[in-house]
Amino acid sequence: MSRTLSRRYWLTGASSGIGAALAEEILKTGAHLAVSSRSVAPLKVFSQRYPGQVLVVPGDLTNSQTVREIGEHIAEEWGSLDTVILNAGTCEYVDSKQFDASIIEHVVRTNLLASSYCIEAALPLLRAGTAPHLVGMASAVTYLPLPRAEAYGASKAGLRYLFESLRIDLAPEGIEVTVISPGFVNTPLTEKNDFPMPLSWPVEKAARHIFAKFRDRPLEIAFPAAFMSILWPLSRLPARVQLEIGKRMVRSQPPIKDQP
Repeated sequence: MSRTLSRRYWLTGASSGIGAALAEEILKTGAHLAVSSRSVAPLKVFSQRYPGQVLVVPGDLTNSQTVREIGEHIAEEWGSLDTVILNAGTCEYVDSKQFDASIIEHVVRTNLLASSYCIEAALPLLRAGTAPHLVGMASAVTYLPLPRAEAYGASKAGLRYLFESLRIDLAPEGIEVTVISPGFVNTPLTEKNDFPMPLSWPVEKAARHIFAKFRDRPLEIAFPAAFMSILWPLSRLPARVQLEIGKRMVRSQPPIKDQP
């Protein structure tokens, strides 16, 4: 993949975590980057540090009209996109003793529906771009059912299927699709977890790894390797064995819910 000054990216969830670290990796190459999040201040910092490279397009991506307007703004400014990285998302945990469907609704809307709105806005711009590449942030949690991950896991499993189906349909147009499946990464989202995060990576290391892999356009970027080497065999076990493993992981108190 050629990374030139004119290559144009759109990155969502750019204000913190993997998104902010990825923004740094992209901008250091001299590329142009459109950045989205609900928090405007961190996006303006990027535009100040990398003058002439950053297009600030903030907004609530769960609002389809807002996303449509972001797409129109990018089209007016640039006319096309070469790479779109849909990274924005959230995580909330479910307490089955007080099951709240609104948690499922919120997480699915943020992680899955918002991504579909962004895809709708991005595809016309990618079709006009050079060597177009669509990237979605899934999760390694989709390989194995985990306790209290009903909302997060369902949203990310849906996002994975969405991107993998799109990969087939977009292939004749030359638009390549990559799914990212991180294990534990130290971000503001995961620091709220009240359980151990084995083999977790610093966010800067995760971003460097992801960006380095982009040049090969893999179908999936799954990491860290040591974590995946444990998780993947577990995902191949019979459902009853997975159930017993999951039951042992259940905690007496649910983790703190993230409130975006």
